[in-house]
Amino acid sequence: MTETTYRNRRAVQIENDRVRLTVLVEGGHIAEFADKASGINPLWTPPWPSIEPSAWNLFRTPEYGDDAEAKLLAGIMGHNLCLDLFGGPSPEEAAAGMTVHGEASVLPYEISAHAESLTARLTLPASQLAFERHITLAGRVARIRESVENLTAWDRPIAWTQHVTLGPPFLVPGETEFRAPATLSKVIESDFTGGKGYMETGAEFVWPFVRHKDGGTVDMRVFPALEVSAAFSTHLMDADGEPAFFLAWSPSSKTLFGYIWDSADFPWLGIWEENHCRTNKPWNGETVTRGMEFGVSPMPETRRAMIERGSLFGEKGYRWIPARSRVTVNYCAFIDTADAIPERPYIDASSS
Repeated sequence: MTETTYRNRRAVQIENDRVRLTVLVEGGHIAEFADKASGINPLWTPPWPSIEPSAWNLFRTPEYGDDAEAKLLAGIMGHNLCLDLFGGPSPEEAAAGMTVHGEASVLPYEISAHAESLTARLTLPASQLAFERHITLAGRVARIRESVENLTAWDRPIAWTQHVTLGPPFLVPGETEFRAPATLSKVIESDFTGGKGYMETGAEFVWPFVRHKDGGTVDMRVFPALEVSAAFSTHLMDADGEPAFFLAWSPSSKTLFGYIWDSADFPWLGIWEENHCRTNKPWNGETVTRGMEFGVSPMPETRRAMIERGSLFGEKGYRWIPARSRVTVNYCAFIDTADAIPERPYIDASSS
């Protein structure tokens, strides 16, 4: 395996004649899944300079902020793994050095690659979990297998979310379309937007029509055409035996992008929107992004809040990992061209 550099970061790439996939060594982010013909990478690249999380320092790199999210933001890109936390640490955890979305987002991975496949591994020292992700390219599809092993002698409840984040030029307000087999949905219970959001705080609704705070509804299948907006809502996937998925389509480039997974593994799809809303460092009011975050937890919150919530709409909000045991999941991502967005994916997620 030969390391390369991607946007000032240590990285490993695999590719075939159609696509290229790039994984960052520190943080393990899938930073790029690009269509080679068009050059389009739907995944989000932050507008600020990216540095290795190990280079972050509260005093030497103040441009990334001064809270528990700063180290993550210094190096975040594309598809970020949240393990074993989805959300922020408690004040005591933050004081102990824990970061937003957990250790897996900021630690270095051991990565081996050959031709069209790679394997990334790490052990989370504080959480005492061993993680492994294996990615294989098959045409325009990236087939992904992940495992989490509990290294302790205790059964443990964990958060485990695939924080897939999309950005420009693929993501365009008023244009980019989305599809997902969501059913019952809920807006996060607190207003983190400073009054700049448009969704009714804490509203329960049926996908895709969320209640607007000023009345009426908004169709979440299109990224809103607003100058400033922000939101987070969670969506229970339809467990009818069919795979869960999200699709995203850019009319300007005709690029279709999506993920497919088993709703038994990841029953929740969180949709996060940031559109020139956050003005603190390093956001500086410059970011346009939408997170399509599928996982075992409905809301980004502290571990204590996750456990105390327990469930939503009758579906549990975390996953148990038995003592000294390993849990494995499979899912896939794909990129293609299309003249319109389909209602369901046409990729066979189960084939090799």
